[in-house]
Amino acid sequence: MTPRLGSAVKKLAVYLILITICLIIFIPLLITLFASFKTSMEIGSEFSLKPPANFDFENYGVVLDKGKFLQGFGNSMFLVAVSVVINALLGTMTAYAINRFDFRLKKIILGLFVAGMIMPGMITEISRFTVIKNLGLYNTIWAPIVIYAAANLVQLYIYTQFINGIPKELDESAMLDGCSYFSVFNKMIFPLLLPATATLGIIKAVDVMNDMYVPYLYMPSSSLRTLTTTLMYFSSSKFGSWDYLSAAIILVMLPTLLIYLLFSKYIFKGIVAGAVKG
Repeated sequence: MTPRLGSAVKKLAVYLILITICLIIFIPLLITLFASFKTSMEIGSEFSLKPPANFDFENYGVVLDKGKFLQGFGNSMFLVAVSVVINALLGTMTAYAINRFDFRLKKIILGLFVAGMIMPGMITEISRFTVIKNLGLYNTIWAPIVIYAAANLVQLYIYTQFINGIPKELDESAMLDGCSYFSVFNKMIFPLLLPATATLGIIKAVDVMNDMYVPYLYMPSSSLRTLTTTLMYFSSSKFGSWDYLSAAIILVMLPTLLIYLLFSKYIFKGIVAGAVKG
């Protein structure tokens, strides 16, 4: 086999793999989109990839009305806004303390962060549930916020890479002028971390909006329904049907998809910038 033919075969193999991946991702989405415009009878009798004869939005109207979609959207937005703000503050302050200060038990604390990332969440679920209930937060909107507010190891790593790129001489000169550690962080460090904060905030927002497990477990009340737990309503035996469920899936997917499409370039820019600064 000549080198040119070998290169062509490799390119063809890469294209075939990429096309296969795209089909695996987009075919289920296309089936769901078509089903959201069909009736239950059409879904059961027609080929899944056959486009609907009429693009009727009746299923979407039922989802918006019966599923209290707007209420779920409001609850999800509240969770996202509060969680992202608290998470950003805790994450930046923790990364600043770890990067700039040497203190006892520092390595142990970092080891605990690593252990928390490695350990499966289900192992600690009983203790976490007990803590949330003892705090009186169960079945309130603040229970997921307490869980979402925690910083993770990847977040701390990105923040510390950005802080590594900020000269320590700036801290020292500011403190010579009478600034406290809090003033240095508030007026100098945090503003310089805004690119990383925007990147991680978008990622966190998408994670919170897509999470079904935590809201379903800690907020069982119907008045605290989120976008994702709205899907549980349409998958139940009482009101479950593929046409309504498909419409609900599309509606739930739209906010997350819009956030990703609008801010994807900032996500990659922030992660790459953090890697370069490291």
